[in-house]
Amino acid sequence: CFFFRLSNYEIFWYTHNLFIVFYIILMVHMVGGALKYQTNLEGHPPGCLGANQSSTEQQGEELEAGVDEERRCGEEAHFQPHYPQVLYVDGPFGSPSEEVFNYDVSVCVAGGIGVTPFACVLHALLDGWTGFRLQRLYFVWVCRELKSFYWFAELLCALHHKLWQENRPDYFNLKLYVSQTDNLQSMSEEKYRPLTSRLLVGRPRWNLLFDEIGKTNKHKRVGVFCCGPKGISKTLHRLCNSARSSGTTFEFNKESFS
Repeated sequence: CFFFRLSNYEIFWYTHNLFIVFYIILMVHMVGGALKYQTNLEGHPPGCLGANQSSTEQQGEELEAGVDEERRCGEEAHFQPHYPQVLYVDGPFGSPSEEVFNYDVSVCVAGGIGVTPFACVLHALLDGWTGFRLQRLYFVWVCRELKSFYWFAELLCALHHKLWQENRPDYFNLKLYVSQTDNLQSMSEEKYRPLTSRLLVGRPRWNLLFDEIGKTNKHKRVGVFCCGPKGISKTLHRLCNSARSSGTTFEFNKESFS
């Protein structure tokens, strides 16, 4: 019994190592064009008769000469190598940030490096995506140090300028919070001026922020997306479950880390 199991395992092991051969053949196909496809199906459809063929040779029965002429190939078949084509993929979108576009209004809250999953959202808006529901995006980014904002400063500024040029300044509502006030300096570079005017010192007052969003978007369904420390996630989750006089519904989504 043991020998039987051992021999079966060896068969399993060696056969699965054949994936190396598979990849070699795949690379040969990609580089050398080992597979080909026909480029003139209209002039040479499948089943047509060549110059020296007749329907009786293929089917074993006699047909009229006119039928043969109708099925005669207009030209010889032409083939080209099947080279790999370029495939463009949007994203990647981390879960649940991919749902940001499925709300009329969304709130993205990032704590420090937690801004990373939302970078694809910003790039999608900058690239001019169309066809999604999103009508307004609130973007809140909390960092301990001012220098952390430089990670995506150029991306944020580029999106700001794009929306202003399109006369849609209210589409993107940006708030930056720096919680550490020791040796605090400003973003003095001229190209970062749009961020300087949106930079706040201290921690966000989440209750007031949610009240403001609720009053601006009455009776709407707002998606709240968070990636950051558990403390921020718990606070936002609690606020989303609280009733609002504005009738606004906040739906909480998170991708948190400790």
